[in-house]
Amino acid sequence: MSKPHKIQVALVHPGSRTQVYQSLGRELAAIEPPVWAGLMATYLRKKGYSVAVVDADAEDLTPQQTAQRITELDPLLTAVVVYGQQPSASTQTMPSAGAMCRAIKEREPGRQVILVGGHVAALPERALLEEAADFVCGGEGPITLAELVELLGSSQPDEYHKVRGLWYWEDGKIRATQAAPLVRDLDSEMPGMAWDLLPMERYRAHNWHCFGDLKRQPYASLYTTLGCPFRCSFCCIQAPFKSGEEALGFKQEVNTYRFWSPKLVIEQLDVLVNQYGVRNIKFADEMFVLNTRHIGGICDLIIERGYDLNIWAYARVDTVKDDMADKLKRAGFTWLAFGLESGSERVRSQVDKRFEEEDIYRTLEKVRAAGINVGANYIFGLPEDDLQSMQETLDMALDLNCEWANFYSAMAYPGSRLYEEAIRNSWQLPATWSGYSQHAVDTLPLPTNHISAGEVLRFRDQAFNSYFSSPRYQEMIGRKFGPETVAHVQEMLSHRLERQHA
Repeated sequence: MSKPHKIQVALVHPGSRTQVYQSLGRELAAIEPPVWAGLMATYLRKKGYSVAVVDADAEDLTPQQTAQRITELDPLLTAVVVYGQQPSASTQTMPSAGAMCRAIKEREPGRQVILVGGHVAALPERALLEEAADFVCGGEGPITLAELVELLGSSQPDEYHKVRGLWYWEDGKIRATQAAPLVRDLDSEMPGMAWDLLPMERYRAHNWHCFGDLKRQPYASLYTTLGCPFRCSFCCIQAPFKSGEEALGFKQEVNTYRFWSPKLVIEQLDVLVNQYGVRNIKFADEMFVLNTRHIGGICDLIIERGYDLNIWAYARVDTVKDDMADKLKRAGFTWLAFGLESGSERVRSQVDKRFEEEDIYRTLEKVRAAGINVGANYIFGLPEDDLQSMQETLDMALDLNCEWANFYSAMAYPGSRLYEEAIRNSWQLPATWSGYSQHAVDTLPLPTNHISAGEVLRFRDQAFNSYFSSPRYQEMIGRKFGPETVAHVQEMLSHRLERQHA
């Protein structure tokens, strides 16, 4: 009889900030809690399983050190969780995830390893072919993990066909089981994150999140919803959810949107504030500002508590209603991030962002009038972009002069409709998964219908420098946040990204 394992499941959060962000990763990039690993830990605990989380990203563990930690924990099942804080971050984490799988297997060939996350759910067969894992999860993960660990601990541990949502090898062939459904009752089945399993002292906020007071720790991020009802062609958020939606009987064109109750959310915030002293918080929902009742319920409970918080969340130009901004501000939302994408209406409509430029200006003015700072997200290199339309985007960004701006290059992320289009049209895609990062040496965006990938990347990098070195921007930042923040922005500008393809 084999000896019993110390624990049943170890959840590994991979990551390599220097590979993904170059020099920005050392001090400027955020260090995010692994939200999905934390949620899965809670789900498995609720099922009665013993769980540990190894946050290799936050702890700066090498693949070999991670493998050593797994040996010490001796789990029945090791799950490498390839989810990011935003959907696109899953793919850029794959080099680290793959290296950790290899290190675990080299150290202990018999150790059972599964890959789970957005990227591998989008490309499960390829992940199983290319990576040193025994299994791949084709859905969101919690139900598959629970059924697999139950099977591995049984008297017939190799009857993998009984586990839903599983991809595995059998007789030299890849097999896939029926899809696992999504977790439906979030409050009862997966009530928040297992904060006690995480190195909470290591997490830090984005630099801009703390403009005016650059103390970025302690920090936490959490979800209040899962999914997104919108269908932007460049977004891959639905990759881990579609098979589970189908298993629940939803039509292909339906994107589910699940909620934790305001009561559960405030219980999470109570733990963060009162046990860990957290003030800087990110609501990581793909679209937090959407459902008025949900938002209002959370805000009312925060206001009732009287917490002094510094929160940011995602919104859309067409989802900020009535006096919503004023209530968000009273609850401690100091930043809202908007996906503005392009200054060209033609380019926006082509990727299902159908709102008018005047709506952008009107909504942002309303939000800023309430005292909330704006983080504006722009994308260069969407399919209909050319140099003129990208200049229109930069001109709009400079005119809006938001407190923060993210400039992205268009990527065909696995799991997005844009990726499917790229495969159909034989567009050049990055040769490595790190090439899907926005800040890596080998970043390779999509070419457009009019210009090359190199032109897109050069324009993106020049736009970043133009925006943040703008005298009008730096004057506004100094007036709102003080000279220390201006100096911080200027120091940020001193970091120059090395680019292989620009």
